[in-house]
Order: sequence, then structure tokens, then C-alpha cells
Amino acid sequence: MMKQANTNAKRQNRHKRVRAKISGMPDRPRLNVFRSETNIYAQLIDDVNGVTLASASSLEKEFEGKGSNKEAARKVGLMIAQRARAKGIETIVFDRGGYLYHGRVKELAEGAREGGLVF
Repeated sequence: MMKQANTNAKRQNRHKRVRAKISGMPDRPRLNVFRSETNIYAQLIDDVNGVTLASASSLEKEFEGKGSNKEAARKVGLMIAQRARAKGIETIVFDRGGYLYHGRVKELAEGAREGGLVF
């Protein structure tokens, strides 16, 4: 009998490695991405003060459409960029959360860049 790999545990290990190297500051917060099978979430985090500055997800009421595709990820990226710009945040650090920079994670990042965030 073969052992099944726990993919979420492996992702969390990758995320810990990345988090050892990057950190969000008040002037340059960390854009954290989490994706589930059905939705995608993004948060701007100030790690110095331990505060979430802004968040967006495909579960919100104003979001229309299915939350598990690339179009939804781009919309969430645009939403988080709009909320960041409203708070005066222009530059960020991108934290892919242990996921590959591919598919929905890449679309969220491109949507955030399209919305005016620099990283």
C-alpha cells in the first residue's frame, strides 16, 4: 500500500520557507493569497503591527460569478488593488502562499498590477 502525499502540508512547508524571507511593512504590506477549490482570497497584511489592512475574496456580496476560475481571480486582484489605493498603498510584497505562480494565483497578481499596485 502506497502512502498518499498530503499536499496541503507540503504547501504549508513551502509557505513557511517563503515567509522566512519576506515580511510586510506598514509602507509596503504583504499581499497574501489563499485559494481553495471553490474560492480565492487576498489580504494586505502589515506584519510589523500584526494587522490586516484590506481584504477581498470571491465570497463577497458584490462579487458576481463563479469563484473558482481565472476571471474570478483577476476580479479579486482588481478589488484588492482598488481597496489598497483607497488607503494610499501603492507598493506591496507579493506572497503566493506556497502555491505555484501559475493559473489563478498568477491571474490575481496580474489583476492587482492592472489595478495599480507595484510589485
